Amino acid sequence: METTLIILKPDAVQRGLMGRILSRFEEKGLQVVGAKLMQISPELAATHYKDHNGKPFYAGLVRFMTSSPVLVLAIRGVGAIGISRGMMGRCWFDPRRLRGVELFQPDSRFG
Repeated sequence: METTLIILKPDAVQRGLMGRILSRFEEKGLQVVGAKLMQISPELAATHYKDHNGKPFYAGLVRFMTSSPVLVLAIRGVGAIGISRGMMGRCWFDPRRLRGVELFQPDSRFG
């Protein structure tokens, strides 16, 4: 049994896609064990994305993630980390897609 952090980004929240995305995790047999709708502060974003500090996309990433509310989730299940990575890509694979389905509009604030 694993638990992993998932953040539904500002554009997903603004476009009303939270339920649709949550359903996909549940359809894979994963359970939402925690959820919080929140505005990420610049300080929290800097801490969370510290490994990317100094990279060309860092400032745009922090600006985007702090631009409006996000939905922070704790997802649990057998193989939750691998299943989640398979659904979304490991890290910024393509922020507009979830399993090949166009969900998000490209956002010029990011990158």
